[in-house]
Amino acid sequence: MSTYAVGDIHGCLNSLKKLIEILPLNHNDRLIFLGDYIDRGPNSKGVIDFLINLSKKYECIFIRGNHEQMLIDSLNQGTVSQLWYFNGAASTLRSYGGLLKIPDDHLDFFHSTRYYYVIEDKFFVHAGVKPKIPLEKQKIEDLLWIREEFILSQDPLPGFKVIFGHTPFEEPLILKDKIGIDTGCVYSGKLSCFCVESGGIFQVICRG
Repeated sequence: MSTYAVGDIHGCLNSLKKLIEILPLNHNDRLIFLGDYIDRGPNSKGVIDFLINLSKKYECIFIRGNHEQMLIDSLNQGTVSQLWYFNGAASTLRSYGGLLKIPDDHLDFFHSTRYYYVIEDKFFVHAGVKPKIPLEKQKIEDLLWIREEFILSQDPLPGFKVIFGHTPFEEPLILKDKIGIDTGCVYSGKLSCFCVESGGIFQVICRG
């Protein structure tokens, strides 16, 4: 059994399909998606459709990104928040035809995402953690939004290697205490996947 962690997709359905095609997946393998499935890219709705269908074939763990949280917050308040608007909501709204036209199975998907996932000494999260703060005292805002304070820290969550997305790098950030696999797909970068067991990296170039 192998575990594959996938970085930020941001509506790039074609890149997601190509990445899944090149993974040597077996029926009992596990896929962990690190959030930010929507916004900025051209086909957020198609990405969610694809992920829902993929989860019927493989064990899939869906981490919540800050972009999914902004969508959920906007749904709860009944209008697109200014924060979400300035972070790429328009492309998602175009994809669905409006906030109120998101289908029920997609709403269920967004609400079922989790803030983190743990496998032995591996901690999967969207953005990172507040350094040196025990897991039970971590704030959701940090799990979704933190950047430099976490990335520049050493051993931020003692006992765990943190595998995260959110902050784009040209190539995956591979350190002894953390692995960052957002490689800027939606910015004409790459969509990256990390195999936990082998340490291998799978990538496709995003061409919009």
